[in-house]
Amino acid sequence: MDSNVSTSQNGEMKPARDYLEKCKGLIEAVSLQEDLIGQAAELFSRTILAGRLVHIFGSGHSRIPAEEMWPRYGSFPGFHPIVELSLTYHNQVVGANGQRQAMYLENVSGLAEKILRNFDITSEDCALVISCSGCNTVPIEMAEEFQSRGLKVVAIAGCRHMEATESKHPEGRKLSDFSDLLLDTGVPPGDSMVSVKGLKEPVSPGSSIGSILLVNAIKAEVALRLTAAGAPPSVLAAACVVGKERAAELFDSAYDEHAHRVARLYKDLGAANKK
Repeated sequence: MDSNVSTSQNGEMKPARDYLEKCKGLIEAVSLQEDLIGQAAELFSRTILAGRLVHIFGSGHSRIPAEEMWPRYGSFPGFHPIVELSLTYHNQVVGANGQRQAMYLENVSGLAEKILRNFDITSEDCALVISCSGCNTVPIEMAEEFQSRGLKVVAIAGCRHMEATESKHPEGRKLSDFSDLLLDTGVPPGDSMVSVKGLKEPVSPGSSIGSILLVNAIKAEVALRLTAAGAPPSVLAAACVVGKERAAELFDSAYDEHAHRVARLYKDLGAANKK
């Protein structure tokens, strides 16, 4: 029996305990990247202080950490999640808007360029691209497109999973090829972390846990830097913590700021194509 599989004193397997132990390993893997987390926060802070945006892209289940970054309690303006429903809205699994279509579209070369044509992105911005495998075409080309526009790109991937996976990019490139800074979720090849007796395939993936640990660690470091620079962010906070009036004030302030930042992405859109 695998020595990494948790069992009770009578030898009974405990897969839930095993999963929780593996998650402790993800926490450890993330904690070893404290310097890289700080570097990412430094890039993001500079962009936010300049009045610009950190663009966040994730397809498939990588939309989860993208939306974790903003907007939700404990988050603040400065981040711009780019979440394409055609690549992420697959909860019906089969039929219209199903998983087959999403997985197909995730590997259509040129789609990333079409998505970014909607925004007036400048080199003052920066980007965070999240992909568990780092081997699907659209996230890779999204990072490539960001870099071609002069943006610094922070990437989050499962590095061991990426190493073990064949790229679907037309040229065989991987997300790591277009990242200025690469953070590792710590997951094993295949992502799933738990072995069950009598079942060949492992279950219970860890990439959402690892990526959410990373984005929230980065978020905390960004908040520190913004506050130290004299520009404390408008943090979405619960009424049970700050009171109803203050909570409402923070929500309005944060959403208004986000609207003003995002408006800049459309102000000069298409101007370069008219020259």
